[in-house]
Formats: sequence, structure tokens, C-alpha cells
Amino acid sequence: MMKVLLVAPNVDATDVGEAFVAFKWAEALSQRVDLTVLTFQRPGRQSVESQLPRARVVTWPEPAWARRHERLNAMLKPAWPVFAKRVKRWLRDAIVRGEDFDIAHQLMPQAARYASPLRHFDIPYIIGPLGGALDTPAPFAQEASSAPLFTRLRQLDGIRFRHDPWLRDSYARAACVLGVAPYVRGLLDDIPLRRFEPVLELGIDNVEPLRPRAMKQGHLRALHVGRGVRTKGLRDAVRAIAALKDLPGVTLTSAGAGEEIELCRAEAQRLGVADRVTFLGAVPRAEIEKLYASHDAFCFPSFREPAGGVLYEAMRHGLPIVTADRGGPAWIVDDRSGLRVPVTDPAAYASDIASALRYLALDPGLQERLGEGARAKVDREGLWPRKAAHMVDLYKDILASQIVPHRYQRIGYPILS
Repeated sequence: MMKVLLVAPNVDATDVGEAFVAFKWAEALSQRVDLTVLTFQRPGRQSVESQLPRARVVTWPEPAWARRHERLNAMLKPAWPVFAKRVKRWLRDAIVRGEDFDIAHQLMPQAARYASPLRHFDIPYIIGPLGGALDTPAPFAQEASSAPLFTRLRQLDGIRFRHDPWLRDSYARAACVLGVAPYVRGLLDDIPLRRFEPVLELGIDNVEPLRPRAMKQGHLRALHVGRGVRTKGLRDAVRAIAALKDLPGVTLTSAGAGEEIELCRAEAQRLGVADRVTFLGAVPRAEIEKLYASHDAFCFPSFREPAGGVLYEAMRHGLPIVTADRGGPAWIVDDRSGLRVPVTDPAAYASDIASALRYLALDPGLQERLGEGARAKVDREGLWPRKAAHMVDLYKDILASQIVPHRYQRIGYPILS
């Protein structure tokens, strides 16, 4: 069985975000390969070893100082240098002990700004899926200027891709770099990659049964789910509803909390559509699932979205999608599952979103076809067992392309400079 080393600073089924996604990958891969996982153990949480009974798990305590500011920790990964040093030391000692691996995979962090400890070893390795680093389109910059200071640090990513020797070396040495969508390849154009593959980091456990929806021409219950920040496109969706005054049966429901919500509420009031836009605020997960089931379409015009997990959530319920033709959504949603809107300027963007919603509202047959296409797409490519199978096939293809099949010669991996 193929021996795989998986590296991620946090792997936790009881957490959210990257830690949960890393767990789902590790769980699915452990069914197919001889998996060793290197990660932090967060104090007070269920042990990673007990969560992954089919894998060999090596953990180190996550530094307490890194957990003091949860949002900052999630965004900047301040403990990464500590973790990278642990990984480098463990792998060096493993080589001395005579251990070998067919391939190593640095799954997380997802942000493309962390030099990999795997670059120090002569072992085939993969990094990714990488995401993030998307900029805010210039016409939207003024309205999105309230972003926290540390989130604006992504503006330095391009400079680092061109000039950071450790980051460049990490990607250039990798047998393959994965990106959450094809746009990531363009971000890394200044680095001579050996191979690039788009692989969405997200997956689903199942798809919902097909259920009839009460489709009526001229009516459309659109849903937006996401944090209340400008880049998620809720303000654009509200403006789109205002451009459909001749279709009062088209409504919008917002599920999410944040600074943008009150601004959007005021925008709906100003534009005279407050009676057609419902703001639910923060909604429990069980209620979110009910919202997907009770609405007709998912309107998610997030214009700086590297991936878009909520798209998969909506698609598994058979909802047609209206989203941005940019970043991850442009790749996740195809012509058989939704309508993609070009990101131009705020006025034109809202108008184009309105046009997409109009198409759906006036053509229930189109709603049905795109909804079925969305559900079929995530069923075909989004289920975790299928994603793991695809990843293992990629491992095999990468190893087959290596000049020396080191595993079968049982040679050690020298530490590189």
C-alpha cells in the first residue's frame, strides 16, 4: 500500500474551517493509503489520534500564545514556524531510523504564503490546494475599504511570490502544486512550477434527495449565505433586487452576521425593497439546511472568493447558482449548474445579477435544469470518497513521472540545502 505523509498544522473533526477540512481529507485518504499525519494537538480537544483510527498520527501541543486571538490565528498562522521546525526535525529523524514514504503532501495552510519544511528533503511532495491571494477589483475598493488591517496583508503576496527565496523554493521543488481553482496558477506565474493541478479543497458527505419545488413564473426565492463583509456580494444582491421592481415575486433572504448586514439593511431601505429582503442574521447550521431546502436559487456574488464552500452546500440541495465569474466560483459553477456574472463595477455588477435572477424567475424550466445539474455535479466530483480516490490517482501519476522510483530501491532521502 502506498505510504503517504500528510502535513497540516491543525486537523480536527470538532473544529471548523481548515482544521475540519484537513480532517475530512485525512479521514478519506486513510481508507486508501498507509497514512501518517503530522499535526498540532489543541489542548482540551479530542485527540487527533482517536479521530483518525486508520492513520498513524504524530502530534505536538499547539502553542498557547497562538490560540489567544482565534481570528488572527486562523488568518495568519503565527505558530507555523514552530510547526515547520517540528516537521523538519521529525522527518530528518525518521530518515535516520530508516523510514521512507512514497510521497509527502502539505495539505494546509491553504494560504499561499508559507514556506514548506518539505523543501529540505529529496522526497516527492505536493503542496495544496492553495487558495486566497485574490485582490479586490479596483472599482469595488472604496466600498470594501473597511477590511481589518491584517486581512490587507494579502496585498504583499505578489511581492513574496516574486522575491521570497524560501517560498519560491517551496513551490519550485514541489512535484506538484495544487490550487483551489485555476486562477491560482496565474498568481504563481513568476515561479517555475513542475506541475500544477486545480483541486477544490472542499467536499461533501452526501447529496440531498431530489424534492419538487413550487416553481411559479415570475417568482423566485433567492438565498444568500455568508459572513457580513463587503466582498461576499450581499450588497450587490440587494441592489439587484431593487432593479427587479417589475418582478415583486423575486425576493432575497440573507443568512449571516457581520458589519455589512446593517449597511445592506439600510441599502434595502434606501432602494425601497426592504419588504423583499429578509435579514436573518447568524443562523444555526440545522436552520441553514432548511433554508437551502425552502428556497429556489442561491445568489452568492462574492467577488473575492478563492473557493466557496457554501456553493457546494447549496448545490447538494439542487439549487441553481448565481455567482461571480471570478476566482473559485468561476470554476466550481459551470453552464449546467448556474449563471456566472462578470465582475466589472458595482453598478454594472448589480444590473447583471438582476438579469441572471430575471432569467431564472421567468423560466422555471431553467431553474429545474440548472438545479439538477448542480446536484449532479457535486454528486459526481464532490463526495469525499471520490475526492480521495482522485487524489490517490494523482499521487500515482506523479510518482510514475519521477525519474527514479525511490520507494522500490529503498534509498534514504538526503536533507537538501
